[in-house]
Amino acid sequence: MNKPLRTLVGAQFLSAFGDNAVLFTVIAMMLQAHHESAWYIPALQSAFLIAFVVLTPWVGTLADRYPKPIILFGANLLKVLGSLSIYLGLEPIAGYAIIGIGAATYSPAKYGMLPDLAKASELVKANAWVEGATIAAILLGTVGGARMADHSTSMALLTVMALYLISGLLTRGLPRRKGPKPLAEEGSAWGQLMDWMKQLLKAPRASSLLLALSLFWASGATLRVILISWAPEVLGTQSASDIADLTFFLAIGIVLGAGIVPRLIPLEKLQRARFVCFAMGCLFILLALMKTTISAKIVLLSIGICGGLFVVPLNAAIQAIGQQSIGSGRAVAAQNFFQNTAILLSMGLYSLSVGLGVGSFAAIVALGVMVLIATIWMSLQLPTEKTRPSKEK
Repeated sequence: MNKPLRTLVGAQFLSAFGDNAVLFTVIAMMLQAHHESAWYIPALQSAFLIAFVVLTPWVGTLADRYPKPIILFGANLLKVLGSLSIYLGLEPIAGYAIIGIGAATYSPAKYGMLPDLAKASELVKANAWVEGATIAAILLGTVGGARMADHSTSMALLTVMALYLISGLLTRGLPRRKGPKPLAEEGSAWGQLMDWMKQLLKAPRASSLLLALSLFWASGATLRVILISWAPEVLGTQSASDIADLTFFLAIGIVLGAGIVPRLIPLEKLQRARFVCFAMGCLFILLALMKTTISAKIVLLSIGICGGLFVVPLNAAIQAIGQQSIGSGRAVAAQNFFQNTAILLSMGLYSLSVGLGVGSFAAIVALGVMVLIATIWMSLQLPTEKTRPSKEK
């Protein structure tokens, strides 16, 4: 990695660490208060994600119109504000929603910088570093945040605010490059978003890639929430730290998958990703059958490896398509819209199933079956390996 890319990876690690530490701090607060409402955690996660859908038209334009380091710095300040509001006693759902606004602003600028910092031939590697840093941050933020929160929620929140500030200061040192020439845009922001998506979807493979990425993030986010109820029911976990230990193995697997993917699934061999997606669906179903903590951790590790192998090359492909069409920042913002809409729908369906009395075992099995069905459908849509990315340029 060159120095600017190392700086971006470091800043991303600290910011993503904070996002996940706050989540498990609130989970710890809920457990300590004996808050047993099954809807609360899906609602908390949904509050974070709503900004990714609602703000999509504006954050994509910001990322392409203004220097991305300034956007990254401001996004971190928003996250500090959200953490501070929870620290001062505001309803955690509202505070986490503010952090979500910061994260939604941060994402297009973060991914949109990669084509500026890495050559086209190195985009998969650059994505692997950023994705690996993100998942490592999820790993450590989940475990570290849960352990800090079990000891002191105040200490956990103060630590998170400090990390957001450091991340923001790091981004100030990134190169400030002008974005592409602004698109001729008329009408409302949502009308512009529809135009971006139409232009993006005209590119070969774009629709299949967006669907596949949306499926991955929706299933992964929903699994993470289901684990919070499944682990106490099946494995007898008692604290936020116990639950965090399970997601530790899921995140480790994604880091491993992201690390080895450049050699296994380069852009010109993108169709190989369908095999790991199929394996991931089978592993979801296998997880539901696990009865011991160690077996659950092994299966979660395997799911994570498949996830890392799947998401990194697809992210790189979308960025490459976006850079040649509507701008990388707008492409990432449109991608976030699809992905987070899918996550919100998945969370809503899970919350509805909980209200109807569906157990966590059945929810995990249903999730695995959905992944398998979608994988079979996508396999029929993806082009053969003879289709090269260069033909899209």
